[in-house]
Amino acid sequence: MSFKAEYIWIDGTEPTAKLRSKTKILADDAKGAELPIWGFDGSSTNQAKGHSSDRVLKPVASFPDPIRGGDDILVLCEVLNIDMTPHESNTRAALAEVAERFAAQESIFGIEQEYTFFKGARPLGFPEGGFPAAQGGYYCGVGSDEIFGREVVEAHLDNCLKAGLGISGINAEVMPGQWEFQVGPLAPLEVADQLWVARWLLYRTAEDFDISATLDPKPVKGDWNGAGAHTNFSTKAMREGYDAIITACESLGEGSKPMDHVKNYGAGIDDRLTGLHETAPWNEYSYGVSDRGASVRIPWQVEKDGKGYIEDRRPNANVDPYVVTRLIVDTCCTALEKAGQV
Repeated sequence: MSFKAEYIWIDGTEPTAKLRSKTKILADDAKGAELPIWGFDGSSTNQAKGHSSDRVLKPVASFPDPIRGGDDILVLCEVLNIDMTPHESNTRAALAEVAERFAAQESIFGIEQEYTFFKGARPLGFPEGGFPAAQGGYYCGVGSDEIFGREVVEAHLDNCLKAGLGISGINAEVMPGQWEFQVGPLAPLEVADQLWVARWLLYRTAEDFDISATLDPKPVKGDWNGAGAHTNFSTKAMREGYDAIITACESLGEGSKPMDHVKNYGAGIDDRLTGLHETAPWNEYSYGVSDRGASVRIPWQVEKDGKGYIEDRRPNANVDPYVVTRLIVDTCCTALEKAGQV
């Protein structure tokens, strides 16, 4: 007997990496054992030159495969060079180092992944040769005149839950055909790993409906909301006191930090962060209570309770979750450590 393992990895495409996967057949006695490394042609994934194209897939997490079922699994991998060092496209390795360095602060993330369905060249729900009614009624809406793609969304949610991912919710977003799912609360590596797998499952699930999903941060130009990956963050100190909340918010706005973060928060960020459509301008930093026009929002109940978390509203839908979690942990935890708020 044997089972199928779908090896999933992040490629080297720039400016936005793509997901790749291929199937390995494993003998039944491999169940419960350490999954084997595997190889691939990096010259076909923007991760090598043709004259030296071998790259290594190292399993880092596995999940039940909800599509194939049975004993089959999904295997998330990081990419290594043949000397077993992290490949330059491997952003997970840098997060692992930062997460370990600040492990005592017990960082937790929840990431809100927005995305847009397309049918051919048009966003799902957009009529041919024109535009739908202005946005407003689509957000968390109901009814076939305002909601498009729910059958795909429900199938994706079921697949994520069957895979054991930490999905905490879904909702329709502001533009027709635009949706969101949330991953977390989870530790930095776990939330980033699971978001990548949830993205793979989104694309794979949509295949069966002949629909595509995009993480483009501004899929429709003009007076339409973009797509983000609002990133909610807290440490143990933030979950216990408000002073740490303010320290974290202030740290994200110090010196070069706003630009250091924004330039790594996803390609095309200046198209989305315009100061309109519930965003702050990409080149300005601000924070405020219950303010969806700020770079970082402090939820009203956090101010009321005097503890909790913050929401960085700047990351694009196409952000690399390994990068955004690393930057936030490094910036905020360093500041909290210096302030003695750990």
